[in-house]
Amino acid sequence: MTAIGSGELLTGWGRACPSAAWVVRPESAQDLEAFLREPGPHLPRGLGRSYGDAAQCAGGTVIDCTALDRVGELDRSGRIHVEAGCSLDALMRAIVPRGFFVPVTPGTRYVTMGGAIASDVHGKNHHRDGTISARVERLSLVTPTAQHECGPDREAELFWATAGGMGLTGVITDATLRLVPIETSRMLVDTERTEDLDTCMARMTEIDAEHRYSVAWVDSLASGRRLGRSVITVGDHAKISDLPDKMRDDPLGFNPRQLANVPFTPPVSLLNPLTVAAFNEAWYRRAPRRRTGELQAISTFFHPLDGVGSWNLLYGPRGFTQYQFVVPFGAEEVVRRVLERLSSARIASFLAVLKRFGEAGNGHLSFPTVGWTLALDLPLGEAGLGRILDELDELVAEAGGRVYLSKDGRVKPEILRSMYPRMDEWNGVRLAVDPRGVLVSDLSRRLGFAGPRCPRMARAVGGIHK
Repeated sequence: MTAIGSGELLTGWGRACPSAAWVVRPESAQDLEAFLREPGPHLPRGLGRSYGDAAQCAGGTVIDCTALDRVGELDRSGRIHVEAGCSLDALMRAIVPRGFFVPVTPGTRYVTMGGAIASDVHGKNHHRDGTISARVERLSLVTPTAQHECGPDREAELFWATAGGMGLTGVITDATLRLVPIETSRMLVDTERTEDLDTCMARMTEIDAEHRYSVAWVDSLASGRRLGRSVITVGDHAKISDLPDKMRDDPLGFNPRQLANVPFTPPVSLLNPLTVAAFNEAWYRRAPRRRTGELQAISTFFHPLDGVGSWNLLYGPRGFTQYQFVVPFGAEEVVRRVLERLSSARIASFLAVLKRFGEAGNGHLSFPTVGWTLALDLPLGEAGLGRILDELDELVAEAGGRVYLSKDGRVKPEILRSMYPRMDEWNGVRLAVDPRGVLVSDLSRRLGFAGPRCPRMARAVGGIHK
């Protein structure tokens, strides 16, 4: 095992609330097992793409799992064995040229397989395929007390506590999952522009069943009759017969590249109401009223922001938070009220994404449940932002919804239990495999369900509420 640094400051992708920890990088599952027998607190971490404080452990040890990154054999049925530190980017580069795709991908390829399972990630296909845990057949888990092989049909309770368990039930070392067969590395995409939120939701409800992937970009600053004006994008994996002749020589070619990189943190956020309003107007006007059958690369359709390295620096030194929530079908008014509240306060979200979730998963703390989910990137430092988000939490909870722990860095513990009714059940499983409370995160301290609350972290998070 190689130790890397001491007192390293770590943050989530939102770059808020840094905390110091000792970082180690195990090179094998055996290293990991020996290390977890040592007194904690400890916490696993992948590529640090959770937005808030989920992958931080102030004053403890953070276990960087990215050295465990081997990709195993791919069988003809599309089953593959992957170590937990392998990124989706590396996995896609290995499998797409062989005619397979990951069953679920979030909006970035730069997450590890272990992190994806610990967050039970969803994608544009949740209305059809659910979360990633629905495609995981088994995983290896090292806890402070033992090693476990678990899956939907083996130690199932531990498996479902781990899927969405934010790394607090143990450290995933590897997993076996079922992939999706594809004929090409292109997507067949339809785009449609809608003038308001009601039209957007009606169209998504109408056409989602016809396509495997569906998402809408929403203008977060539009108001009045234009509130929620959107660009809907739906897609399916293109077949060879969909390609022009010049593409058929290499139908599975896959080599996504970074087109630009943000080289430094600007002194102030470059994503403010003026710049976001200008971008939103241009993006909306640029979108076609309706276009069908456009061929796009996988990376363009699924991961457009991956083409810009370190794009999170654009938010300046204060960083940003992502507010993502889900509310049941029938609670569409909550989505409207969230957009109205943020638009009236001129709190600009550069990225506002609306999707429909299908059947809820089995994970105790899995975020998706049947309904609408809206994700918003919000710059920190805006006057009244914390108070507004607290108000929105109340709206979401009253409607039977919840916020996404992988994106959160500020929700209050007293409201979280109403959002996640299986939390006590999850905590019982966690305590059975980690009775000494070795696995701790800044998130678990803040929310009061694992480890002592860290005063320094409490002060930092509290700054959002000013």
